[in-house]
Amino acid sequence: MRRLLMTIAVLVGILSAGDPALAQIKLPPETHNAALRYWMAFGDLQDAPADQATQRLIEDTVAGRAAWDEAKLGAIVDRNLQAIQEMQRATKLPDCDWGLEYSRGARASIGQVARARALARLNILYGMRMMAKGQTQDAVDAWLDGVRFAQDLAKGGPLIFTLVARATLLDDFRAVTASVRAGKLQPEQKAGIAKSVQALPPDVFDWSAALGLEEANLEIVVKDLRQSRNPTAAYQEFYGQPPPANFLLPPEKEVIAFRAVIMQAQAALRLPSTEARPRVEQLQQRIDQSSDALKVGVPSLTKINESRAEVEASRSNLLQALGAS
Repeated sequence: MRRLLMTIAVLVGILSAGDPALAQIKLPPETHNAALRYWMAFGDLQDAPADQATQRLIEDTVAGRAAWDEAKLGAIVDRNLQAIQEMQRATKLPDCDWGLEYSRGARASIGQVARARALARLNILYGMRMMAKGQTQDAVDAWLDGVRFAQDLAKGGPLIFTLVARATLLDDFRAVTASVRAGKLQPEQKAGIAKSVQALPPDVFDWSAALGLEEANLEIVVKDLRQSRNPTAAYQEFYGQPPPANFLLPPEKEVIAFRAVIMQAQAALRLPSTEARPRVEQLQQRIDQSSDALKVGVPSLTKINESRAEVEASRSNLLQALGAS
């Protein structure tokens, strides 16, 4: 035992007397995947107030219908400050992979969507609080982080991801536009915003890819329905409603034809929304004539294109306010 203690003492002496770098513990590399950090932020979210008056005030403030109220909303931001700042730091990472189980189709978990919407709204409130305190650069940084968060949320997901990201993006654009028009920002701040917004595509998100993933998920659903011992119960599980009377699963040739229509719709969604509109309307008519098991699984193409148009208009309004259109 005495010899062992002497050996340990010698090793400690060597480490302490030698190069300090030799005794330093090397940290493992940090992730480049923003989604992992976003999940950490989701875990730190605190429950929202249950009373309807506060919920309504949050909604009105985020939508720009009410001014920032420090007395009523400040504590909510404080409780969620760690989550907000974790999200903001995560937007600086280069990649975002949510790790979706694509092979499960409609059964794949999308639990992050609701949390992402809640966190995005808190981040907008944080920016409004900073603006009310006169910390304009912190406000601008928060809202631009919100734009990047919206882009990350939509990456690799079906249309529900993109639609929630769209709502988040519109709120951020609205907050920035209001501050610009109120004359609260300096020229260099407006120039920085303009540079960031001009770098975005007019409709911001890859709507075409999201629609393609939606159709791929739908084909998995149809396959599962064919293999199910109880297609009626499986239909209700997937779609949240019972199948229509005289329900029949579509034959394979109809699935292939439907896929071709969606591919044409994907091509249309790569055009500006005004150019895409007539083509989308024609394709929607063809979808409406498809089997119930197919058409019920794809959101309205016309509404998707209208959402794109709303994003394009919001981006254009912001650039006009900045004098950079």
